[in-house]
Amino acid sequence: MVLDEPKDTDDVFKVNGFTMMVDKDLHVQTKDLTVDYVDYAMGAGFKVSSEVPVAGGGGCGSGSCSC
Repeated sequence: MVLDEPKDTDDVFKVNGFTMMVDKDLHVQTKDLTVDYVDYAMGAGFKVSSEVPVAGGGGCGSGSCSC
């Protein structure tokens, strides 16, 4: 996750007052994404989960990435 300006290659969504952008090609691969803020004993951060798990991600659990 990064702060960025929308590009022609992005799908743009407004959710709860936030503007979220996803690269169009990535969005085709992942389908819908869920972004959540989680607080664990080892720390806290954003968790991004996809409807379709994508190989090569990091973080805890299958199909998710914690940033």
